[in-house]
Amino acid sequence: MKVTVDEEKCCGAGQCVLIAPEVFDQRDDDGIVILLEAEPGEEQHAAVREAAAVCPAAAIELTGRD
Repeated sequence: MKVTVDEEKCCGAGQCVLIAPEVFDQRDDDGIVILLEAEPGEEQHAAVREAAAVCPAAAIELTGRD
């Protein structure tokens, strides 16, 4: 699985950080997402899929096999 984020779309809701903190973080100044792990381990796939599904701005894109 490969994860990409569109910082322009991100609204700083932070749901991704709450669900998958090993993969996502937020900038301190505006809350915009920071991608910590573009290719998370298999043990993180379910959480990353959930984070992408609940992102209110649809800023998280998942590609590849998982």
